[in-house]
Amino acid sequence: MDQPSGRSFMQVLCEKYSPENFPYRRGPGMGVHVPATPQGSPMKDRLNLPSVLVLNSCGITCAGDEKEIAAFCAHVSELDLSDNKLEDWHEVSKIVSNVPQLKFLNLSSNPLNLSVLERTCAGSFSGVRKLVLNNSKASWETVHTILQELPDLEELFLCLNDYETVSCPSICCHSLKLLHITDNNLQDWTEIRKLGVMFPSLDTLILANNHLNAIEEPDDSLARLFPNLRSISLHKSGLQSWEDIDKLNSFPKLEEVRLLGIPLLQPYTTEERRKLVIARLPSVSKLNGSVVTDGEREDSERFFIRYHVDVPQEEVPFRYHELITKYGKLEPLAEVDLRPQSSAKVEVHFNDQVEEMSIRLDQTVAELKKQLKTLVQLPTSNMLLYYFDHEAPFGPEEMKYSSRALHSFGIRDGDKIIVESKTK
Repeated sequence: MDQPSGRSFMQVLCEKYSPENFPYRRGPGMGVHVPATPQGSPMKDRLNLPSVLVLNSCGITCAGDEKEIAAFCAHVSELDLSDNKLEDWHEVSKIVSNVPQLKFLNLSSNPLNLSVLERTCAGSFSGVRKLVLNNSKASWETVHTILQELPDLEELFLCLNDYETVSCPSICCHSLKLLHITDNNLQDWTEIRKLGVMFPSLDTLILANNHLNAIEEPDDSLARLFPNLRSISLHKSGLQSWEDIDKLNSFPKLEEVRLLGIPLLQPYTTEERRKLVIARLPSVSKLNGSVVTDGEREDSERFFIRYHVDVPQEEVPFRYHELITKYGKLEPLAEVDLRPQSSAKVEVHFNDQVEEMSIRLDQTVAELKKQLKTLVQLPTSNMLLYYFDHEAPFGPEEMKYSSRALHSFGIRDGDKIIVESKTK
């Protein structure tokens, strides 16, 4: 059922965290705000507020009484206001300016693109370290204003904002460590490189679902653009060339890469994808969320050499020559068929008769007896079968269990099946 429109932050807060809806309890992240003075709302002593407030999808359009907010929220450190109806940055500012300990703020899926964020208004966000603006359609002008007024911002989420280009501000943001900008329309590398200019201290860049088509940048320039980048996600990008994967080696501190769902890797098997990528990225210690062990790296690099052994010299990647220097030239692995043998040619001995015949090894002893019935002219109920391995020193083994499969005896070509009649 939809929430009524026009509700204030303070109204929703009082309803959700009243004793009836949110009984007092102790535990991690929980707390009770005790006002410093007895003045103010009679509700003060009755609200049990945690330091993490989740007020998503509550139909909030405005702040409400700022004194009330200040009285209740002095200890709040995280605030989730996603999927509400906030469209005026001034109302957001009224809330945030009265939450002095706020470090995390989620404003996702609020129509804040309908108003302009002024610098004086953005100043109330100055203590925020993590800001989420997913699906808010926030303009780059809004983002620039935020970056100027949030000197300690470390993590910024700008997903689902329909960005096709990136607009650089006049000054860089040196505090940002993580940028989550998935599910936009950033296809050209000239736009991605602007992010390196904007955020020189960036540690983690999440670019999934942007259909980036290539990494078009000289190696030395890449190192200068992202000097501190440790982790990058290119999941479901449009990369189609191994040269683009090799470019990732230019990031001097890169340790973690996500590359699932890119066109380049579609023709390969799951094993080939992982091994070929690991072999090309010698400094990466985690691929697609899984740690690359020393053993896996060596296996992948040896696989890489063998994979390219028959490739024409002019098409061999440079990494191949590096690995030849490390391991030397490797012979192709012998192909060993580990599938169980499906049939065998055996000698069937009965009285003084010897017949050579082919038997299926996937059948049971009972089925073999039926096969031998015509040959030895005995009913299956009157047969005794013995298996004799021509290389084993232990003598014949009675095949006494009717339901036992023949392959479990280890029967091979040249072995013997001895048939005897049960004594009456």
